[in-house]
Amino acid sequence: MAAEGRDEELIGLLRLNARESVAGLARKLGLSRSTVQDRLRRLEESGVIAGYEVRLAAGERPGVRAIVLLEIDQRHAGGIANALKGTPEIETVYSVSGRYDLAVIAAAQTTDHLDKVLDRVLAVDGVKKSESAVILSTKLDRR
Repeated sequence: MAAEGRDEELIGLLRLNARESVAGLARKLGLSRSTVQDRLRRLEESGVIAGYEVRLAAGERPGVRAIVLLEIDQRHAGGIANALKGTPEIETVYSVSGRYDLAVIAAAQTTDHLDKVLDRVLAVDGVKKSESAVILSTKLDRR
């Protein structure tokens, strides 16, 4: 189910402040509280809203984060995915188009720790090549 009209407005308000009360959302949308509650329930049950999350301030995140691009042997894709899932320092894995197959976000306390994480990732059977870029700052995050 795709969000449309008022649902998109509701989702937009939640993106700005996921802790906004239902009454506050209703007021901003010009709808009744029960209508907004029903819309939220429907969006959650249909999977349009997959959940609510806490986003840490930059100073509260691990000390060093990096974008790691991986070229992999596709025959080992499942094993690579499992190895990355089992690595707590790996925050996110994206399948991407282009020269690389996966884009990974890794976080570590120090550059030495990050170096060890990258060594472990490169040691995974089927990882052919990597390219890493340390994240210096976040200019925009609309998640």
